[in-house]
Amino acid sequence: MSLEKPTFSANSKFVLVVHGGAGTMSRANSTPEKEAAYHAGLRAALEAGYQVLKDGGEAMDAAVTAVTVFEDNILFNAGKGAVFTTTGHNELEASLMLSRPPSTHPEILATRRGLGLTLLTRIRNPSQLVRSLYLSPFKVPHVFLSATHAEELAVQQGFQLVNASYFFSLKRWKEHREGLGLPVLPLPSGVETGGDEDDMSMNPKGTVGAVALDVRGCIATVTSTGGRTNKLPGRIGDTPHMGSGFWAEEWPVKGWIRREWNKLWRGKDTQAVGISGTGDGDYFIRHAAAVAMCHRVKFMGETLDSAAQHTVEDLLKDGGTGGLIALDVDGNVAMALNCEGMYRGVIREDGVAKTAIFSDDKLQ
Repeated sequence: MSLEKPTFSANSKFVLVVHGGAGTMSRANSTPEKEAAYHAGLRAALEAGYQVLKDGGEAMDAAVTAVTVFEDNILFNAGKGAVFTTTGHNELEASLMLSRPPSTHPEILATRRGLGLTLLTRIRNPSQLVRSLYLSPFKVPHVFLSATHAEELAVQQGFQLVNASYFFSLKRWKEHREGLGLPVLPLPSGVETGGDEDDMSMNPKGTVGAVALDVRGCIATVTSTGGRTNKLPGRIGDTPHMGSGFWAEEWPVKGWIRREWNKLWRGKDTQAVGISGTGDGDYFIRHAAAVAMCHRVKFMGETLDSAAQHTVEDLLKDGGTGGLIALDVDGNVAMALNCEGMYRGVIREDGVAKTAIFSDDKLQ
C-alpha cells in the first residue's frame, strides 16, 4: 500500500526560527572569519529543519533536526563543544514541548505537553533522546528525568552511549581551567583537541534552540545546552525547566467579536505560541520567563514582539542577560535580546535562510 503525501490548504504556512546562544560575544573580539562560521552554522540548522517542513513533516521533527545540527557543531554550547562543570565534566540538558500532539502519534494525549532531561553525560544528541522519550508515554509517564536512569532508558530505546571525551572542546576546556585560576594543562585523558574551534569561538552563553510551525498549525520548541561554564556539579538550568527556558501552548480565542474577527481574517479560532530562551538560566527560572511571555500574549493581548521585549527587559532589571526566540500560529516571529548579541535565524516557505548575530544586525 502506498502512502500519499498529505495535502494542505493554500494558506498553510510553515516557519522555523533558531538561536545558537546569547551573551558574551562582542564586535570587539569578532572577526569576519568567526562571523562567517557562525552564520554558516545557523544556516545549516535552518536548512536541515526546512527540508522536514517543506515535505509536510511535523514541527517536532523539524525542530529536533535543526537542534541536532547545533549539537554536532563544536562552535555551539550543546552536545559536542558543551561547557564544563567545576569538576571538569559535561552535564547536558534538553527539552521538547508542543502546542498540540503530533499528528503522527495520535496516542499522545494533549495533556502530555512535553519533556525535559538533565544531567546527561553520554548522550551524543540529547534533543533526539527527548523526542524519543516524549513519544513513549507508557514507558516514561513523567515530564522531567535526569542522569543515569534517563541514559539507561536511552539504551533501551536503541541509542548508543558515547565516551565522555566525545564532547571535549579545547576552547571550553580553557574557559573552564582559566575561570578557576588553573593552568590549561594537563588535558583530560583520551580527548581529541578538536581542530581550529579554539580560534573560531566567540564564547556564547548557554543554549541552542529551535521553534517550528508546521502546515497543520502545530508549534514545537526544542532546546539543548551544556549549561554555564563552571556550574556546580548537579546544577540544573532553565533549559529542561518547563515554563522557564521553553514553552509551547495553544488556546481557543475567547470573546465572540475576537473569534469572528479571527475567523474572518485568520481563518482560525485558536492561537498558539512557542518560545525558546538562552542566556542566564537562573534568571529565566526565577522569572518563569517563557510561560510569562506566552501569557502576556494570551491574557494581556500583547503582540509577540511586545511580549518578547517586555520579557527580556524584565530579566535585565534583575541582572539576567540573554534572549529568546518565539513563534505564533500565524507565522509571526520574535527575536528579543537584552545583550550585545544572540546567534539567530529564520527560514520560511521560500527556503531563504536569514541570520544575524549582534543586537543591531538585520536578518540577512
